[in-house]
Amino acid sequence: MAKRTFSTLEIFLIFLFVLMTGITVALLSLLFITSGTTENHTGEYRFPTTQIPPATQGPTAIQASPTPSTPEPTLFQNFSGYHIGVGRADCTGQVADIILMGYSKTGQNARGILTRLYSRAFIMAEPDGSSRVVFVSIEIGMVSQRLRLEVLNRLQSKYGSLYRRDNVILSGTHTHSGPAGYFQYTTFVIASEGFSNRTFEYMVAGIMKSIEIAHTNMKPGKIFINKGNVDGAQINRSPSSYLRNPQSERARYSSNTDKEMVLLKMVDLNGDDLGLISWFAVHPVSMNNSNHLVNSDNVGYASYLFEQEKNKGYLPGEGPYVAAFASSNLGDVSPNILGPHCINTGESCDNANSTCPIGGPSMCIAMGPGQDMLDSTQIIGRIIYEKAKELYASASQEVTGPLASAHQWVNMTDVTVWLNSTHTAKTCKPALGYSFAAGTIDGFGTLNFMQGTTVGDPSWDSIRDQILGKPSEEIKECQKPKPILLHTGELSKPHPWHPDIVDVQIITLGFLAITAIPGEFTTMSGRRLREAVQEEFATYGMLNITVLISGLCNVYTHYITTYEEYQAQRYEAASTIYGPHTLSAYIQRFRVLAKAIATDTVANLSSGPEPPFFKDLMAPLIPNTVDRAPVGTTFGDVLQPANPTYRVGEVVEVTFVGANPKNSAENRTHQTFLTVEKYEATSATWQIMHNDASWETRFYWHKGLLGHSNATIQWHIPDTAQPGTYRIRYFGHNRKQNSPKPAVILSFESTPSTFDVVTTW
Repeated sequence: MAKRTFSTLEIFLIFLFVLMTGITVALLSLLFITSGTTENHTGEYRFPTTQIPPATQGPTAIQASPTPSTPEPTLFQNFSGYHIGVGRADCTGQVADIILMGYSKTGQNARGILTRLYSRAFIMAEPDGSSRVVFVSIEIGMVSQRLRLEVLNRLQSKYGSLYRRDNVILSGTHTHSGPAGYFQYTTFVIASEGFSNRTFEYMVAGIMKSIEIAHTNMKPGKIFINKGNVDGAQINRSPSSYLRNPQSERARYSSNTDKEMVLLKMVDLNGDDLGLISWFAVHPVSMNNSNHLVNSDNVGYASYLFEQEKNKGYLPGEGPYVAAFASSNLGDVSPNILGPHCINTGESCDNANSTCPIGGPSMCIAMGPGQDMLDSTQIIGRIIYEKAKELYASASQEVTGPLASAHQWVNMTDVTVWLNSTHTAKTCKPALGYSFAAGTIDGFGTLNFMQGTTVGDPSWDSIRDQILGKPSEEIKECQKPKPILLHTGELSKPHPWHPDIVDVQIITLGFLAITAIPGEFTTMSGRRLREAVQEEFATYGMLNITVLISGLCNVYTHYITTYEEYQAQRYEAASTIYGPHTLSAYIQRFRVLAKAIATDTVANLSSGPEPPFFKDLMAPLIPNTVDRAPVGTTFGDVLQPANPTYRVGEVVEVTFVGANPKNSAENRTHQTFLTVEKYEATSATWQIMHNDASWETRFYWHKGLLGHSNATIQWHIPDTAQPGTYRIRYFGHNRKQNSPKPAVILSFESTPSTFDVVTTW
């Protein structure tokens, strides 16, 4: 291979990369190497098994009790169906001064909010209350291990052994527009630019509240299942990798993506609607990496539309009906259906390296169907919503049968995989390949790395070796043909860079099995797992089981490709951290769970090695600062008022003297940053028409110097708006400190002048 030379720009970028990495590692080491500690859960942090409720202490030092502290709802036993509880709660976290989680793009900080993020919980119990399962869909990038451990600990403290590691699934929708900062492994802590306890606590509280609401509202009901194909909402973003799979296998499927949506409809015994869960494989990346507003992306918009339809008269995020659009095997599935094109020339770049003749990989970007990313988000979201609405209306097959659950922790770095009756292979210590740094056609990386890279670069290897040390020959051999960029499984300072201990879990509702996947399965990976689990159930007498892939569950381990796709080393393969046999290892472990459920031997399963819970994580790199209003003003003063009159379809915009919105994740006096209100003359009152969970509103925060900032609120007036007099209100919190006293966070609100909306001039 010819020796590579670098341009002046590349040399400068490499210098910055080395400088930033060195500073980060130095800071991490300084902060943690001497003080970082690990809870190994031995005697200090344990979770209840199906049989034995614990009475131990967790990381938040709350004494757990084997007796539930919350009274059990009275369960009526003489009926056919399940007890069903649904609940929804805000889990947004901070919407400023924090990286958005998903693209790992430096500088993509949150600067406001488009929509709130919600946790949606569903509890199903048998008529006699003997068995129950919980599924929670959370509008965040992915569920972190730390998040799950803390939620389980608090559930144990509140409910004893009722809700456990085996019967509670936490699943992220995988929006790339939610806050980061809630992880404990160093790779994700660095990507998050620190650990934000503010956001972590907000998320945990939201998840807990959604479960508590569902628990309190349980009532007898029925569940119906329906399935149907969704067209026009997805493409495979690594089709050349997909083609590596055997032709005989590909011939069994009509598409290189899974188009099927599976939907559960939940009603009470009177037939009144309670909620739905839908699983469909699509990446929530309609909002691209230039976005700075927190939002739930395309699947969140589908939830919004369905809940607004069912909860008429309620504001977004309110009302009894709960609709969750959960993730599935979305690893290689994009919503940007126009496909990848070179943005400088317009030609297609749908090639194995996703690169353009002029400009390279950074020019190769896939576009959605809309005029801009928000339009694309709503188009894709509406397609998903319309199919769900159709399936919901026609759902008639009732889900019946007992409930069961099984769970194990597995050391994914040390699984022996049986290739056939005589040959074995093993999983690897975690590592990320070169193509990981390339990103995807939905969001390219930096420094011109390229997908499909199977040979390392001596220059980058040298930089890595000097900063982090050399990867061992063992990990390089195990991960082949992946050229290792980061040997994360061999890096342990200040804490391990990736998880070793991973959750595998299945819950069953009659003939329905939900597999909780700790990462992103590609299309064919998901198909193989579904087939294997279904086969295992059938072997032991449970025939015709419908197997669902629920993605981004319980702990995040990046991607899982097939062995054949791994050879191509595109982004998804480079991000398959446990090596080429990762999928086979998962299939083996999920087969074990399926057999245990089918043979009623779950009680005999070993729990496996418990995961760690790390203390003393890196504080956010962006510090807290005191908010200041310009001389002669106060927080909430209007800097740019609304016009006197607007027509339907126009945009109302008001700018205020602002304060840092992250304060509102700490002091939650106000539950929204804004309201749009209409004056009702008959009652002489103001009626709230929209809040910051509405897709018609935008809240932008403009950060200035020395604690100064502005806040801009927009209302995009919908066609359904009635003529009349309106006003926009702003709600915020400012940080104040009078040394040497600790800082306090104070609430404020602002009500500027009114304006009129007319249908015609």
